[in-house]
Amino acid sequence: MLGTLPGTRRVEQIMGMPIVLDVRDEHVGDDVVQGVFDWFRWVDSTFSTYKDDSEISRLNRGILALRDAHPDVVEVLDRCERLCVETDGYFDVHAASADELDPSGLVKGWAVDRAAALLDAAGLRNYAVNAAGDMRLRGRAVPELHWRVGIQHPLEPDRVARVLDTTDLAVATSGEYARGAHVLDPHTHRPPSGILSVTITGPDLATADAYATAAFAMGAGRATHWTARLHGYEAMTILADGSVLSTPGFGS
Repeated sequence: MLGTLPGTRRVEQIMGMPIVLDVRDEHVGDDVVQGVFDWFRWVDSTFSTYKDDSEISRLNRGILALRDAHPDVVEVLDRCERLCVETDGYFDVHAASADELDPSGLVKGWAVDRAAALLDAAGLRNYAVNAAGDMRLRGRAVPELHWRVGIQHPLEPDRVARVLDTTDLAVATSGEYARGAHVLDPHTHRPPSGILSVTITGPDLATADAYATAAFAMGAGRATHWTARLHGYEAMTILADGSVLSTPGFGS
C-alpha cells in the first residue's frame, strides 16, 4: 500500500512495562522479532524481584547460591558492584533494602542492549528498541534520515524538554514523574531533593541507565557536577525549579 512504512512494529507488556520494537528494514523475519520478545520474557522470569521463582528472588531468600546462578545473573551483579564503586555508592543494588538485591536499575538497559545485539546479528540496521522510555536507536527511521526522540518535560506532560536527532545512540532517563518517588539516595535512604529528572545518552544503554539512576539519586547539589565528568556519555538534568542543565555534547 502506498505510504506504508517498511519493517515491523510490535509492542508487548513485559517486565511490568511496555516494550516497543520498531524495525525499519524492509525484510524482517518473524523469528527475529519473536526471538527479541522471548529474550525479554526470559530476562523477566530470571531477574524479576516480583516473581517468587526468579533467580533474584531465590538469591534474596537464600535458597540459591550465587555460584549456582545463571552466568548472566553473575555478570549483571558483578557489573552492578563495579558501577557502585564508580558512582561513589549512588548506584546500589541494596538501595531499597540492605538485605535484598535489586539490580533493576541495570537490568532494563542491559536487556535492551542484548536485544539490539540480536537485531545486529540478524543483519538489521534500522531499528529502535524502547523499554518504557529507555531506548537503543540505530540507523534511520526510514523514510526519515534520523530517529527523533522527544524527552518529556517532567513539569509539563504535553511538552518536550529536548528533541534528539540520532542514528546511533542509547538514551536513558531517571525521574519521578512516571513512577513517583522510587529512586532513593542509598546514603540517606530518602528520595533526592531539588531534582526532577536526569537523562543520559551514550553508546551503551545499561551504563546510561545506571548513570541516570545514580545521578538522580545524588540530587541537585551533586548530580550536575558528577555528570560533567563522565567520559563518553552526556547528560541533561532538570532541576525542581524547572531549569534545564546540559553537558556540552548533549544532543549533538
